Amino acid sequence: MENKKGFGFWVLIIVSIVLVVFLIIGQTLSLIDYDLALSLGLQESEKEIGKVGIAFAKGFAFGDTIFYVPLLVFGILGLLKGKKWGTFLMLGALGISVYWPIVHLYAIYIDTEAITLDPEKYISFPIVLSLITIYGFWGSYYLYKNSGD
Repeated sequence: MENKKGFGFWVLIIVSIVLVVFLIIGQTLSLIDYDLALSLGLQESEKEIGKVGIAFAKGFAFGDTIFYVPLLVFGILGLLKGKKWGTFLMLGALGISVYWPIVHLYAIYIDTEAITLDPEKYISFPIVLSLITIYGFWGSYYLYKNSGD
């Protein structure tokens, strides 16, 4: 991977860094202080997702903080150093990047009585979550095609 640091490589790295920042601000912050994250518009209220939804949001925040963020960070570092383990870790993170947005998109639309988001979120969530899913698929394909043997 170290000889193939072209445009696609840097797109993958930059998007991954941006995602790490967003995860730390949105997810890790909500793990530390959910009400603060809620007041900043980074999480959903009990009115929108219910008590069970908040429990799952906190569960995702915990999982993201202890697993997803480190995979991304070490994947980025490994790719920048041209290490095979960087590709492996980044592929794990990219798999999560496909999985969780699809779960959330499905949940949002499967039961509109249990989840009643603010109207603008019904527009922004599908856009953002779809872009993260595309990043996950594209990044996986990119690493597959460019990682060598």
